[in-house]
Amino acid sequence: MGEAGSGTAGSLSNKKVLGLFALAMINVAAVLSIRNFPSMAVYGWSCIGWYVIGAIFFLIPISLAGAELATGWPEGGGVYAWVKQAFGEKGGFTALFCEWSNNLVWFPTVLSFIASTFAFALTPSLASSGIFMFTVMMVAFWGTTAIAYFGEEVSTKFGNIGVIIGSIIPSLLIIVLGVWWLGSGAAIVLPPFSIGAMVPTISLATLPFFATVILLFAGMEMAGFHALETKNPQTDFPKAMGISAIIIVVCTVLATLAIAIVIPADQLNLASGVMQAIQYFFTAAHIPWMVAPMALLITLGGVVSLAAWLIGPAKGLGVVAEEGNMPPIFDRTNKYGAPVAVLVIQALIGSAISLLYVFLPSVNQAYWILSAMTVELLCIVYVLIFAAVIKLRYSQPDTPRPFRIPGGMPGVWFVGGLGILGTTFAFIVGLMPPTYFQTSGMAYVGSVLLGTFLLAVPPLVFLHLKNPAWLKKGGAS
Repeated sequence: MGEAGSGTAGSLSNKKVLGLFALAMINVAAVLSIRNFPSMAVYGWSCIGWYVIGAIFFLIPISLAGAELATGWPEGGGVYAWVKQAFGEKGGFTALFCEWSNNLVWFPTVLSFIASTFAFALTPSLASSGIFMFTVMMVAFWGTTAIAYFGEEVSTKFGNIGVIIGSIIPSLLIIVLGVWWLGSGAAIVLPPFSIGAMVPTISLATLPFFATVILLFAGMEMAGFHALETKNPQTDFPKAMGISAIIIVVCTVLATLAIAIVIPADQLNLASGVMQAIQYFFTAAHIPWMVAPMALLITLGGVVSLAAWLIGPAKGLGVVAEEGNMPPIFDRTNKYGAPVAVLVIQALIGSAISLLYVFLPSVNQAYWILSAMTVELLCIVYVLIFAAVIKLRYSQPDTPRPFRIPGGMPGVWFVGGLGILGTTFAFIVGLMPPTYFQTSGMAYVGSVLLGTFLLAVPPLVFLHLKNPAWLKKGGAS
């Protein structure tokens, strides 16, 4: 590997390789997920209402808050830099570490989706093979890590092409087929449309789903990690936020409805994954030969989504280590400016969890607890972001912000307040145990809270043990 240390990263970070389109695609890659479409389509017309709730309480607030924070403090580090300005190193480090540590448990989830989807391009029965699943998961994981090794320019080109081919095109194809279905006069499995049908049913049974809806749009801040590689951050960030939000909402809502009008809800309930729904869709449309190519495209989309979450928080940890807040190993970069040490560490941890996930079904109950912890960790991140945008209006009112949340102080309180309300409520309902969980509710809640605490507290430990020697460059990577 190349030369290590913050000097290399610093010199490369002055190379401005990202424009408006690249920034928008980073967010689209992180957020637009075809694997969510069938689970939302189950709710029929009311999926529109659920999406509206997610947009009001999260997507719009995080887009506006992220645009203001990124244009006011584009110095690099993304979430870390923003929250640090408002609440100091402890707050910034905690926000970033929560975002990074939640990935470690999330990686096996998206990797298993990638592997099971790829199986449909060959033969669906392969998805039941642990060896096949783990092999594909590792190829995808370490292959994506290898792409990140070659730095921003290479990973950006891969992401730009991949998100179009693997996420946007499949979504548009599903939408086009839905329109064709309507025009063909074929039967629509949904009841007649009405305004009332769009209103979701809010009950004790559906409350846990609220957390899922809020976090459907998690990742809109991902472009903020790439501020140092951006040509014109003050003008490009707010535009990128707007463009990516429009693409994500249009593709998500219309593609979900396209599936909902064709596939009966009970079929979706029985489906074990997105490709079962896709297979039903294309068979009904008399083009079953499209299943395999579609599987390849969606597999690529999953890999691109993995890449966006893999590199963003890793770059943030590199900035933290560069400032001497972590041991020098976390600051090791190569000649391309990639945080190779963090990339390898998270790949090793993610691989170990994936191994358990695939070959030890008995750990499924523990894995559900870990999955719930990812929700809680993300909620901590976003509460800190929304609180930061409010706090900085008071503590740094004169800092130039080419983009400001409209409406002055009432506007920023309204937007930040909506975001805090939505993510706090998601945190609370995220503690509700699923109906199939076998132990007591208190044991579940205690386990989730304890695990969340253990994954959120390391920054305080690192800062307590902070050593002046950590400011030195790391060794060769």
